[in-house]
Amino acid sequence: MRPASEILLIVDVQNDFCPGGALAVPEGDAVVSVINALIPRFTHVALTQDWHTPDHTSFASGHAGRAPFETVELSYGEQVLWPDHCVQASEGAAFHPELDTTRAELVVRKGFRRHIDSYSAFFENDRTTPTGLAGYLAERGIDTICLAGLATDFCVAFSALDGRRLGFAVTVIEDACRAIDLDGSLAAMRDEMDRAGVAFTTADEV
Repeated sequence: MRPASEILLIVDVQNDFCPGGALAVPEGDAVVSVINALIPRFTHVALTQDWHTPDHTSFASGHAGRAPFETVELSYGEQVLWPDHCVQASEGAAFHPELDTTRAELVVRKGFRRHIDSYSAFFENDRTTPTGLAGYLAERGIDTICLAGLATDFCVAFSALDGRRLGFAVTVIEDACRAIDLDGSLAAMRDEMDRAGVAFTTADEV
């Protein structure tokens, strides 16, 4: 069993990010069995869940003449435009049916504000609006975060970077994650995580 000061934070293992979903991460469903095997090793487990309004500003469908994966400038900076995905209460927003959620003590829903996207488990994309996760972890005496889920180069990476910025020790369990890898985003974000002091490991090493 891992120390009680650690938490397994499972990021966005939802139907729309798995094969057949609206924004499928290649081999996204391959993380499920790895994560399920990790869960019993941790005292604390939490989940994040993308939870968008139907008319979310990050959806390409709301920007005339724009296509998914193009970028636009919004009030908080550059934003990738995505296919409509993880709409609140939809089947696509549900957790993968084989993911074991019974041990999760917290679900952090993110991206539910219409006018701002949210990759990180800690902050909206303006980098200042908090989700409340940091306070929860501090009050529970948790100082170390092990990250798994989807996608390595977006929500996992942004969560890892913000975790380090807030003073947490952060480890990414690489074989429990999969990436979108949009125009080299995986290599770029891995380098950024490395520079920030994020550690990398495998499920076997955990």
